[in-house]
Amino acid sequence: MNTTADNAATPPAGDAETAIALFLEKTGARAAAYLDACIRCGACANACHYYQASGDPRHAPVNKFRMLEKAYRRHKDPWAWLKRLSGFAPADPDIGDMQEWQELVYDTCSMCGRCTLACPMGIDIAQLVAITRAGLTAAGLAPEPIRSMAAAARDVGSPLGIDAAQLRDILNELSEKHGVPIPLDKEKADVLLIDSSLDYKVFQPTLVAMAKILDALGIDWTFSSKGYEASNLGLFTGQEDVAKAMVERIVTAAEDVGASLVLAPECGHGYASIRWEAANILGRELPFEVLHISEYLARLHREGRFGLRPLDHPITYHDPCKLGRRGGVIEEPRDILRDLAPDYREMEPSGVENWCCGGGGGVLLLESAAKTRLEAFRIKMDQVERTGAEGVVMACAFCHHTFDNGAEHFNWDRKVEDLVQLVAEHMILPGNGAATGHPAGH
Repeated sequence: MNTTADNAATPPAGDAETAIALFLEKTGARAAAYLDACIRCGACANACHYYQASGDPRHAPVNKFRMLEKAYRRHKDPWAWLKRLSGFAPADPDIGDMQEWQELVYDTCSMCGRCTLACPMGIDIAQLVAITRAGLTAAGLAPEPIRSMAAAARDVGSPLGIDAAQLRDILNELSEKHGVPIPLDKEKADVLLIDSSLDYKVFQPTLVAMAKILDALGIDWTFSSKGYEASNLGLFTGQEDVAKAMVERIVTAAEDVGASLVLAPECGHGYASIRWEAANILGRELPFEVLHISEYLARLHREGRFGLRPLDHPITYHDPCKLGRRGGVIEEPRDILRDLAPDYREMEPSGVENWCCGGGGGVLLLESAAKTRLEAFRIKMDQVERTGAEGVVMACAFCHHTFDNGAEHFNWDRKVEDLVQLVAEHMILPGNGAATGHPAGH
């Protein structure tokens, strides 16, 4: 098997043996325990938004790691040798199986972890799907949009092809247009801010809002051209070389400027990749704190660094899966929103049990997934509508993009709002009552 970095990004299609070898390599003790623990009870199905949307039994989470299980039962199960000898071992998945399963593990799984929460055996189904994705990627069967974006992230610096020169141009243009300092490549800074390509390209007002808040509060911060991309497509595809390269760039940038804090943007996946995955990927403890922007704002708000002018319409909050259920950031956004909105309304269910928006895990990037994703989005619309709120606030760019896409498709009339932008627009500084400036429109 060729192991060069280039072949890791674009391996030859149809290599089932490579996929099986990777399945077995990554099925360690924990994954094996999960596979042995599954009792096929089906509890995970009712927790899956794609299954709820389609009613297709194939979309039940238990089926999404079946290919991995087949390889495990044949080769690594404690009784695999006897099963093979007696003819009871399942056959290895072939390339046809893998092509069929591609839809299940990429188009109809956002690895949101809601199924894990529902599993009575405590099986982390998202981890098993991640291993399955890694095998399919090794076989050349990862969907092309995700594969090419992962390669761009590794080779250029961002999945949308934003290199260091383009980053400088984007930040300079936004700084001049909105009259706010956006430092890049300061020699030393207390805080390193990272952001996702969606903000650099699509949700630029969110980037500007973060800069306005940090400037207004006198924070010593910077972007770095050495490590600026928060998202990590290597974790979507299971490509270890890509995942490690993206993490190393951020860690190196933070160490070079002497940052005590790496501040992750409104991106649940970007937060998870540096907060929960980075140390494991690098095999060492990170020499700085990692906070999501909502955690940081809640901390500063509790310290009395700023107040908030009240919002004039009822709102609710959507919990991003990687931030809330998988990351534990539940109360911090609410600490801000309950102070901001006199009429704050909670979805049901919410917090760790909240329904996924349907676009995470790279699903939003796949046209082949659009039909099921949009049907799953009806669950979110129903959740919001039952609160009676006029606006739904979120702290994740992928969620925002998914909501915008669904709202446009269904001609939905609710406001889709960013937490950071609301704070920037309503912030009151102690002593003078000044806010950070006028809202930045889309």
